[in-house]
Amino acid sequence: MLDLVRDAPFGQLLRYLTGDRVFKYCEEKPDFQSETASSEAESKPSSMQRIASAASNLQRTRTLPYTAERLAAEETMELERSQSIPIKPVKTADGITLVDWYRTDDPENPQNWSWKKKAWTAFLIDIYTFVVYASSSIYISSELLIMERFHVGETKAALGLALYVLGYGIGPLVFAPLSEVPIFGRNVPYITTFALFVLLSIPTALVDNLGGLLVLRFLLGLFGSPCLANGGASMGDMYSLLYLPYSVACWVSFAFAAPAIGPLLSGFAVYAENWRWSQWEIIWMAGPVFLLFFFFLPETQPSTILLHRAARLRKVSGNEKIRSQTEIDRRGISLGSIVIEAIVKPIEITIKDPAVFFVNVYTALTYGIYYSFFEVFPLVYPVMYGFNVGETGIVFVCIIVGCFIAMAIYFSYLHFYVIPSILKSGLGPQEFWLRPSLLASIGPTVGLFIFGWTARASIHWIVSVIGITIYATSVYIIMQCIFTYVPMSYPQYAASLFAGNDFCRSLFAFGAVLFSRPMYINLGVGKGISLLGGLSVMGIIGMWLLYFYGSRLRARSKFAV
Repeated sequence: MLDLVRDAPFGQLLRYLTGDRVFKYCEEKPDFQSETASSEAESKPSSMQRIASAASNLQRTRTLPYTAERLAAEETMELERSQSIPIKPVKTADGITLVDWYRTDDPENPQNWSWKKKAWTAFLIDIYTFVVYASSSIYISSELLIMERFHVGETKAALGLALYVLGYGIGPLVFAPLSEVPIFGRNVPYITTFALFVLLSIPTALVDNLGGLLVLRFLLGLFGSPCLANGGASMGDMYSLLYLPYSVACWVSFAFAAPAIGPLLSGFAVYAENWRWSQWEIIWMAGPVFLLFFFFLPETQPSTILLHRAARLRKVSGNEKIRSQTEIDRRGISLGSIVIEAIVKPIEITIKDPAVFFVNVYTALTYGIYYSFFEVFPLVYPVMYGFNVGETGIVFVCIIVGCFIAMAIYFSYLHFYVIPSILKSGLGPQEFWLRPSLLASIGPTVGLFIFGWTARASIHWIVSVIGITIYATSVYIIMQCIFTYVPMSYPQYAASLFAGNDFCRSLFAFGAVLFSRPMYINLGVGKGISLLGGLSVMGIIGMWLLYFYGSRLRARSKFAV
């Protein structure tokens, strides 16, 4: 527990304020022998040295997160953790000593954390993601009352949701590259932006003019976005490639289900009290989670951990030639150039690579359709079935049900097919990960047409809800396949591509919130949903083409591997 608090923002702040006199690391204690690992390593057989060297190189291998090389390195490291093999530090030709893990089972390495510590850290990131995503749609229940309070139409009232979504689409373009800079790591972007999120949620609940409310909602989305940009990267820091899909799938389930829970959380409170209650609930959710972050969220970025270790070793030894690998690799590279590269590169790849272009367009379409539900449900269930605001929020539970069904299917697929296949035959081609999406791609079209043409007073409401459940189940599986395929094919640009993909999704969702209600009113619910269902057919065609011709596209792409 002490190590958990020490590595959290609170512990690091307390160390800074006390001059590192509290929560000391092993190298800061008087009995620490800095050369122990080196001398013991030299006494080991050469085969053990090679194994330890392979394990020490794992961090550099992790820059290619979905490769056979990484899988082999992880298997080697997993094999030797129980033997606690010392890792001999490497010295360069100019006398620089490179800081690495002390032993193959070094407890500071996130890959070596206990399953409880990993699960706790993943859980904190999951609930953080839940709060941010739920805070987007929690606003929905207040729209009618905001229209009455500020005397505005439906489009202006809907901007409170649309601008929030736009904010968390723009944020990752900045915060994703920041998390990859070792001096910041994962925790600095997390804690600083989340603190601003919590602080800004207070005036959002108190503001009494529409302009201020909309600006604050945009800023909330902007400062809540690091969970979208960096959550998957945090999971990759802790979990090996073989079992990473489980943790990522859980994280995505929180992100996928949270918008559906938002209207349920606020519906009855807003209906009974006033429009501000939806915003007060954001504070009640975010405040306790921020405190857990501040006191108990350890840093997971290995490069950051080793960077700080190198600084401590320089301080206690007086040897200024002790450096971490990232200090050498990033010498002469400015933060500005990293941010610019992260913004420009996904745009360039999207334009030049047809596979990435399809993935971004398809995920944007599915995400936009998802957010259009927040505008069409109030036109269906209160009007046709007499639901009140709170009861309409309950309808969104069908998306959560679809998420749980999809998780059961996907986890079973991983456990009974994927992992045994990898252990037996290796990773195989990247298109291997797209197989579940071939059937799942049919689901969005089927689900949308069921919903669109059964949402009428003469047909029981449960039939249309089943259509939405089919949509949610299939989209979740498709997203899992795509989010695995992209970093496998473009590992060196994975972070930038995820940020770019999130921007495309959020940009279309921003538009969908604004255009969907007029579309449904003018065309009718059935025809409006049919239009979106027809567009989703391109996903069926695209996924099958990507599966059969993806290898040819990669061969022609200068970005893919």
